[in-house]
Amino acid sequence: MNAEEIEKVAHLARLGLSEQERKAYAAELSRILGLVSQMNAVATEGVEPMTHPDEAALRLRADVAIPGVSRERLLAGAPQTERGLYLVPKVLE
Repeated sequence: MNAEEIEKVAHLARLGLSEQERKAYAAELSRILGLVSQMNAVATEGVEPMTHPDEAALRLRADVAIPGVSRERLLAGAPQTERGLYLVPKVLE
């Protein structure tokens, strides 16, 4: 990357960079973009996408309904309720 591109990226990111920092970022971003370019050059046609690099199987459990807490019990600890709902102070005028 050249100095102009670094300056543009720094402006977009709202970064104030010294000349030394610009040179360092230019070298680092050039390395990163080079690596991306290398990865893009790899032939991936016919390669099936994977969800996990280790081909790990998902551990599934049975989808079984379990009893929950009753509404009355949940509302019992509220300072104010009305018709099965929590009453809260007005936030917006």
